[in-house]
Amino acid sequence: YSAMVHEAVRAADRLKEQGGWEIEVVDLRSVKPLDIDTVLASVARTGRLLALGEAFPWGGVTAEVVSRVCADGFHLLDAPPRRLNSRDTPVPYHPKLWAAHRPTPETICIALRELLSF
Repeated sequence: YSAMVHEAVRAADRLKEQGGWEIEVVDLRSVKPLDIDTVLASVARTGRLLALGEAFPWGGVTAEVVSRVCADGFHLLDAPPRRLNSRDTPVPYHPKLWAAHRPTPETICIALRELLSF
C-alpha cells in the first residue's frame, strides 16, 4: 500500500527481466476497510504472500494482512507468508539515509527470491 506499491512494481519488473518471474502486486487502496478478499484471491492464485510496508516492523498493516491471511487463507499458502518493513531504527531525516531505512527494489527482490525458492 502507499508508496511501497511503486517500489514493489519496480522489483516485480526487475524479477521479470532477470528471471522471467511473474510477480503479482496488489495495491491496497485503503487499509480501513482492509480489502482482504483481494489479498486472499491473490494468495489463491500465487500460493505466496509478501506483505510490504514502510512502517516499523512491529504491528501495523503488514502484520494485520499476514494475520488475516493465516486465519482465513492458510490452506492457500505454499510458503510461509513474509513481511518486509522499514528497519526497526529511528527514522532518519536525510533523504539518502531515509532511502536506506525503508524497503527498496533491491531488498524487495531479495525477499521475493527467498519466498519463491521455498
